[in-house]
Amino acid sequence: MKPEYANHLPDGWDRFSRFFFALGDTTRQQILLLFDPGEEICVNEIARLFKISRPAISHHLKILRNAELLISEKRGKEVYYRVNHDHCAEVMRIVREFIMNQSPPTRLSVSANR
Repeated sequence: MKPEYANHLPDGWDRFSRFFFALGDTTRQQILLLFDPGEEICVNEIARLFKISRPAISHHLKILRNAELLISEKRGKEVYYRVNHDHCAEVMRIVREFIMNQSPPTRLSVSANR
């Protein structure tokens, strides 16, 4: 048991709830999947692809941006978005590291030793 985690999260874990919350919605998953590597897409182009209102798309984009899954840049009157691959990779690395450290060591079966 690790009772210290009842009082605070390990380093880097504060970003997990926002990250996984953002990925917990189908529309937000679809928005992320729109992007080709390195591609930037403006909010109007994204909104045109969906059957929900532009304010609803803006709400989803805000959640993705607050979770650091998307990076935004305003150019003139348009806001362009791109996927923050570095952040996504870092969160997944921390999760993988946690899982690997929590997994019990694999034991060789008796038949493998013969």
